[in-house]
Amino acid sequence: MHIGPCWLAEAGVLFPTLLVGLLKRTEQRSSVRLGLCCTFREQPIKFRNTTIKAIRGMPREPALAKLSSLCLANADALLESLKFCGDQDIGCFRLNSQVLPVKTHEEHGYEVLDLPDGEEIIRRFKACGGVARDRGVRTCFHPDQFVVLNSPRPDVVERSIAELEYQAEVAEWIEADVINIHGGGAYGDKQAALGRFASSLSRLSPRVRERLTVENDDVTYTPSDLLPLCREQGIPLVYDVHHHRCNPDGLSIEEATEQAVVTWNRQPMFHISSPLEGWKGPRPRRHHDFIDPDDFPSCWRDLSVTIEVEAKAKEVAVVELMQQLALR
Repeated sequence: MHIGPCWLAEAGVLFPTLLVGLLKRTEQRSSVRLGLCCTFREQPIKFRNTTIKAIRGMPREPALAKLSSLCLANADALLESLKFCGDQDIGCFRLNSQVLPVKTHEEHGYEVLDLPDGEEIIRRFKACGGVARDRGVRTCFHPDQFVVLNSPRPDVVERSIAELEYQAEVAEWIEADVINIHGGGAYGDKQAALGRFASSLSRLSPRVRERLTVENDDVTYTPSDLLPLCREQGIPLVYDVHHHRCNPDGLSIEEATEQAVVTWNRQPMFHISSPLEGWKGPRPRRHHDFIDPDDFPSCWRDLSVTIEVEAKAKEVAVVELMQQLALR
């Protein structure tokens, strides 16, 4: 059953009261908290970015001033995001990788303290960390697809490490505990590629290493592929059930869930999404605007876990899934 905003509005004032009671009873049964990814569909909260082309066309000092203003604006947007999530009982917020725009670009990147407002930028992000803590909102990162630790190209690995170090710096400010990446490519030999992944770990700083997680994907690496790496290297597995359904292995959802949970030394984090055209559609990897509650694994209901909702309707989809789970 799809419960959309219009249906809720027509239900009158009694339904929200009933819903609150149902949500409280759900919270008593489990500690599932749902997470919002990066942006909003309806809330007037916007993160700002720029392009390399725009920065390249400016003298260095005006470019740094522009980047400084964008970083300040994004710190303020993050603060509003965390307040919104806290008010709506959304338990996690994922930051966009470009919250500090073009931070690691090899030619136009910068250190935060090189910016005109560097100290104020850090102060505002640290204030976000305090708000997240006070509101009970977990924060995390999911670096872009170009972050590949097992690439056979040294330059790709170098750029990947630089990106991870930058995001770990911000993660320290805001008290984020997860920086989640994919396994990378297979490059014709999965085991050799995973060996390169493991070797790259020694090059990461402690603040990256203690936050780093790895996620099964919908094409290459299944939970069965990654779990040995997770156990050997002490890396938590972010279990994506949609990816597992698209790229299955010998594990059931229940088995993959159980084995993923064991890799965590803090509250596990999972991902959920639904296929745009249904599971019998031509391209089940594409994400729907909302989550079909039938896609929510029953074995997750009583876990203490963070579940990031990867749906195009963003905060609307998160709140709707919360309501659907409560009603069930």
